[in-house]
Amino acid sequence: MPLARTSSVALIGVTGHVVEVEVDIANGLVGMILVGLPDTALREARDRIRAAIVNSGEQWPQRKITVGLSPASLPKRGSWFDLAIAIGVLTAAGTVPRPASDGMMFFGELGLDGRLRPVRGVLPAVAAAAGRGYGTVMVAEQNAPEAALVPGVRVIAASSLTAAVDWLRGTPALRGGPPAAEFEGGQELSGSRGGGKRLGVGADPGGRAGQANGSGITAAPDLADLLGQPTARRAAEVSAAGGHHLSLLGPPGAGKTMLAERIPTILPRLDTAAALEVTAIHSVAGILPPQVPLLTDPPFMAPHHTATKAAIVGGGSGIIVPGSASLAHRGVLFLDEAPEFATDVLDALRQPLEAGEVAVARLGVITIFPAKFTLVLAANPCPCAKMIGPAEGCWCSPAARRRYLGRLSGPLLDRVDLKIELEPVSRKELLNDRTFAESSQTVALRVVEARERAAHRLRGTPWRLNAEIPGSQLRRMWPPAPGSLAVVERSLERGQISARGVVKVIRTAWTLADLAGRPRPGQDECHAALGLWLGIRR
Repeated sequence: MPLARTSSVALIGVTGHVVEVEVDIANGLVGMILVGLPDTALREARDRIRAAIVNSGEQWPQRKITVGLSPASLPKRGSWFDLAIAIGVLTAAGTVPRPASDGMMFFGELGLDGRLRPVRGVLPAVAAAAGRGYGTVMVAEQNAPEAALVPGVRVIAASSLTAAVDWLRGTPALRGGPPAAEFEGGQELSGSRGGGKRLGVGADPGGRAGQANGSGITAAPDLADLLGQPTARRAAEVSAAGGHHLSLLGPPGAGKTMLAERIPTILPRLDTAAALEVTAIHSVAGILPPQVPLLTDPPFMAPHHTATKAAIVGGGSGIIVPGSASLAHRGVLFLDEAPEFATDVLDALRQPLEAGEVAVARLGVITIFPAKFTLVLAANPCPCAKMIGPAEGCWCSPAARRRYLGRLSGPLLDRVDLKIELEPVSRKELLNDRTFAESSQTVALRVVEARERAAHRLRGTPWRLNAEIPGSQLRRMWPPAPGSLAVVERSLERGQISARGVVKVIRTAWTLADLAGRPRPGQDECHAALGLWLGIRR
């Protein structure tokens, strides 16, 4: 019977959909027809697959070949399906035994010489395959460590079409070359993980943990590098402990960027579920660092202020890819020089800040990316960015200052929990603080303890951090001590704070209580949280 079936997965965002690849060989005009909503790259697979099969020493059927990708209504994009189609053609031609590919998934791009090349998004694809009951996947050897992160899945890593075909025939390494290797999902691959990877300081998705000095020693960033600014340091600790959004306003050189870049150093490592989420997003984006299949540290994304809306929230005309907001999932999204970003770019973050996800709609397709990140904004007080006061350095008019900071819209700032105004650090602070500045390790221990208290309180709920608790549940299940919100309620009556702001104040108060080891926020925590929301200096 000249009909064969293999299986693969089509990715829409980070969601995998199982695709059945049907190959029919019949009499007729010699050629290959591809149906099932393929894009341009997938249509080009006809010539790519034919060359790969011939150059691998196999016979190309000189008959009419029809390849159907089902479901036909689902768009198929990229070179993802090359291996599945090639195995289907060889199976239909009788070259590969039919039972060999039953219950298997195939992912990989073929080179003209038959080499099997890696593809992006293998982790969510293998997870989707496992969810549909598939127990074995065949991938390129470079994708094997990533595929093996999914427990209960047998991973076959092949370097070429020849190795893949020999394994399916039960004759590995018969024709020379490296044979296909087998791994069990959920187990460590020797030399492949290295304990995870931190997506490093700055916008580098490759994961720089620090910068090398002239002697070749790599210096990791540390919170102790920031001298002075005790209030800003405390706000960063509160932000890390509760997942609260942070705004830093101050002149150049006050330490805004330095502080933001060191927030990831006081965040705890990701748990297994969060690490898999983050890794899947970076895999789909194609920026997963080589030899590091699992990202265990919170990501840090710092896009340039010229970034477009699609670069921040995600999008694309063909394949929809995640933006910086999703790449910062479970980590930090740092917008330096925030007023220089386009207004529509900043306002596009309002919905993800509330929902924790980004929905990108295209014709016939809606893609949802996770986006639970901590937003950190940094801004100068005015366009000239010089000091205001006795130094007589600023020449901006009050209207110019209001217009400049007005680029940060009220609805966006209303979603920011902590607002800090920094001032230049004095010489006395620089000299004295070198002895008393706390390191990232010291602060991180307090952050971990505060998160453990919150996790104990929130056990049995879908929330992990104080910043994630809905306002209705917060008021009903975890209200502050009686009478502690009196000042907050008066501020609400005067119009100084919004109803959303009240919820954020209560969330921050709980984080302050967790850091202090108290069972419930009282008047002191609520007053401090209100001051942080309204904005305090240093």
